[in-house]
Amino acid sequence: MTPLAEASWHGAREAAARVVGTLPSEQAPVHLSPGRVLATNCVALCDLPNFDSSAMDGWAVAGAGPWAIVGDARAGSPLTQPLAPGTAARIATGAVVPTGTGSVIRWEDARVAEGLVNAEPAPGSNIRRAGEECRSGDLIARVGTTVTPALAGFLAATGHDQVAVVSRPRVHVLLLGDELQQSGIPSEGRVRDSLGPQLPGWLARMGAEVLAGDLVADDLEAVAETLAQAARESDLVITTGGTAAGPRDHLRAAIERNAGTILVDCVAVRPGHPMLLAELAIDDGRRVPIVGLPGNPHSAIVGLLTLAEPLIGAMLGRTRTPLDKVPTTSELRAPKDHTRLIAGNLLEGRFELSPYGGSAMLRGLAQSSGFAVVPEGTTPAGAHVQWLPLP
Repeated sequence: MTPLAEASWHGAREAAARVVGTLPSEQAPVHLSPGRVLATNCVALCDLPNFDSSAMDGWAVAGAGPWAIVGDARAGSPLTQPLAPGTAARIATGAVVPTGTGSVIRWEDARVAEGLVNAEPAPGSNIRRAGEECRSGDLIARVGTTVTPALAGFLAATGHDQVAVVSRPRVHVLLLGDELQQSGIPSEGRVRDSLGPQLPGWLARMGAEVLAGDLVADDLEAVAETLAQAARESDLVITTGGTAAGPRDHLRAAIERNAGTILVDCVAVRPGHPMLLAELAIDDGRRVPIVGLPGNPHSAIVGLLTLAEPLIGAMLGRTRTPLDKVPTTSELRAPKDHTRLIAGNLLEGRFELSPYGGSAMLRGLAQSSGFAVVPEGTTPAGAHVQWLPLP
């Protein structure tokens, strides 16, 4: 692809989604499939229900009443003999309906006296017919679907023990900066690293697997060497810091040192402008993408959703959907020729911005569920903006 400099926000996201293809598939036990993305269409392997079953605890009856009680039909233990006209069997919810049954009478609707069941049933009532939910061979989930717990249950109910899912993208995180302190109260001009603790959580929600998170000093040789090693071991490398043009910002030089290619060099968005997207060619023939996030925490998360989220979605084969549009309760502004992402929440379907929205701040983001995507200029209160939810 042609490198993009000062890419538009929408253009950067589209570019990130086109850099990679879908990763290979693997088999996952159905009980471990929630959160994974299906690599193939899934069809029912059996009818559901697999047999005529009772929808209620009660009485299976045949013919006209009153009915003489002749046995029990338990869940998992069917009654072997058919019901003759004028007979009844106790039956549990989910149990196989005995051959000859005309209807199932709810327990509370029947009167039992001297071994006889008395009631006024409706023909065919309270019976779940085989295949009424789905038939064997029915399509039940399409490729690219993210498995929910309910879908995992449905897959199991229709006979699946394992399903083909897309492999999770393996991500190596590199935290660049001499000023970062990873524990305790920051001192001596250093700052507490706030991206190392949160990026694995965001990436897991996106469907990726974080292999490692390394702190790297502001030294060109160290950055270049660590970057190359991380690329060899992963499907995606995400860095924080070092994306600007200062004397201690070495990411671009480290990419060049490794014969990499920058695909997106800065994005016309606030916050998060100095983000970048690149790729390195690896000895095994792969081209591993690099997402460079700014060091300021709020900016970094904007960069994560701008470049990493669509890229990971492409690796997982997810279908991209347009962003929803919502009205804003406040006037919103963005600089000339720039998009602005403003953290906030949806309250009764309307966007309300969070305070403390500076590029170096996390307080507002920690109280937000997503971003309003604001085009350049002024968006008046009541107008609609795109809504970008956090993972």
